[in-house]
Amino acid sequence: MPFKRLLRTILLRDRSLMTKLTVYSAILVLVPMLLIGYISFRQSSLTLESEARRYSWQIIDQVQHYVEDYFRDFEISTLKIINHPDTTAFLRAYTSGKPTDADHESRVRNVLQNSAFSRSDVANISLILDHERIIDSNDQPGTVSVQDAEREAWFDTVPVTGKPKVLARVIHWKGEAEPVVSVAKRIASPQDLKPFGMLVIDLNYKRLEDTARKVRLGQSGNGYLMILDEEGRYVYHPDQKLIGSLADYRIVQQLQYRSNGSFTFEQNGKRLLTFSRSEGLNWHLVTSIPYNELMESRTRMAHAIFATTAWFVLIAYVLSLGLAASLIRPIKRLHLHMKRVEIGDFKGHIKVENADEIGMLTADYNRMVKRLSELLEEVYVSRVKEAETHLRHKETELRMLQAQINPHFLYNALETIRGMALAEEREEIADMSAALSRLLRYNVKEDQPVVTVRQELAVVEMYLRIQKYRFDERLEYSFHLPDWVLEQQLPKFTLQPLAENCIVHGLEASTEGISLTISAHRIGNTFVLAVGDDGPGMPPERLESVRQSLQHSNARSSGHIGIDNVNRRIRYLFGEQFGLVIESKLSEGTTVQMVLPYEETKPFHEKGWGEVWNDLSDSAG
Repeated sequence: MPFKRLLRTILLRDRSLMTKLTVYSAILVLVPMLLIGYISFRQSSLTLESEARRYSWQIIDQVQHYVEDYFRDFEISTLKIINHPDTTAFLRAYTSGKPTDADHESRVRNVLQNSAFSRSDVANISLILDHERIIDSNDQPGTVSVQDAEREAWFDTVPVTGKPKVLARVIHWKGEAEPVVSVAKRIASPQDLKPFGMLVIDLNYKRLEDTARKVRLGQSGNGYLMILDEEGRYVYHPDQKLIGSLADYRIVQQLQYRSNGSFTFEQNGKRLLTFSRSEGLNWHLVTSIPYNELMESRTRMAHAIFATTAWFVLIAYVLSLGLAASLIRPIKRLHLHMKRVEIGDFKGHIKVENADEIGMLTADYNRMVKRLSELLEEVYVSRVKEAETHLRHKETELRMLQAQINPHFLYNALETIRGMALAEEREEIADMSAALSRLLRYNVKEDQPVVTVRQELAVVEMYLRIQKYRFDERLEYSFHLPDWVLEQQLPKFTLQPLAENCIVHGLEASTEGISLTISAHRIGNTFVLAVGDDGPGMPPERLESVRQSLQHSNARSSGHIGIDNVNRRIRYLFGEQFGLVIESKLSEGTTVQMVLPYEETKPFHEKGWGEVWNDLSDSAG
């Protein structure tokens, strides 16, 4: 069942035809347009990203070839310096343990200086021997660039095989920090081939910087090139403060296992990073482009798709509204005439304007109304007479049930007794006679078959007051009723017989006293008015007999006013689903529940018992 309700909701079966046409038209236009727009948008994004990667790789490839060729020259320079006769003689003497004088060291320094002076982009050349002796091409104070090289992280990463390593680092040159690109090559002993020294060529960083800065990517030129070594440290970055430091671990992870590729990176805005590894230098050249600039044309395309979709949806809505109006207008007119037929007006005739299905339905409706009018003329008189006869019969039965006794002579006699009691100044007798007289007048008065709970409670209170004079302390009674129940309706003179039943069977049959309670509660569209006592109760067989009597009671099953009478009158007036329900337990008491239909009532002016008593007195008088 929940699935059927869900399907009914999805298919809009409970919605108006206008709503259905509008929603379905929107779906048939909007969904395909959105799907096409999304596919186009997605495809354009992939194409733009692919083109950006291809362009970036072309830039990287050009820079990579230039940088590799540039540093390959300096690898050759390292071989020339080491294989120079003066350098070879010095290193052979140094490794064999022979003493070397200042002249040997001066000749080596001349070799280093000549090599440095031959290239304008060489800042310094240093020869480090046994971690303690340094021969530098620049002998000015404060210009040694490898003074603490052994403590730097790169020192131990230079291959022992003699292959040069190119790295970026920051040196202290004349008291200032300067970035340089260094070409480092280990020097091995000819005797045991163990490394005992290192040749370091420091190149001017500006050459590499000028080459990298020429790379401008993105429409606004906010893209740039980065170079990272195999450890993930920056060889080049537009921000010189980052040179020599480790890159973000997310970038390093992407570069670690692939030689080339691309990925997006989120840091101060989303960026597209494309990279390629230089096999000769073991560096990664990475381009970084702002993603929003890259996708700017995609945004324009998205706006165009959105505008096109909006126009198509608007046109579809206008057409669907026009279609719906042409269909709904004759249907509403047909519905209006059906409402008139519902209240008995068969004179209407609808003009058939179209020859479509709605026109055919309208023509059939006109023929049906004409036939109904003819049939109504034939059966109307007989039906009305039959209904009137039935109603009179029901009314006669109700009046017979209400008026099974005629107490006129009784309350006339009571008035005489009351007058005599007042003459003898017997107030209790006078008050009791007056209450009984009003009670009988209320019962005799034939104004309406149903009254409010408020009126019935006033009658019950009169009756219980009379019984209180009789039984004194053996009888206690209380009302527990919410305000909403006071204006609900019930058959006239039905609550008092139930209270009388409690006294007759619960109090008169016992020497003990009882407590009588009248209460009410609501159950959905019904309410229950309960009259209960804590008297001796009924044995199970007697309770079952009473219940069977109530269930099969009819208009002539009883000749006295009691629970059968009350049960029949409730069913006559309100239907077979209402009536009395009896619960009883031996030695614990009996409760009679009156089940009645609940009706929403308007706010009322609440009266006290004295005002209700006076109203009843006036109506009875």
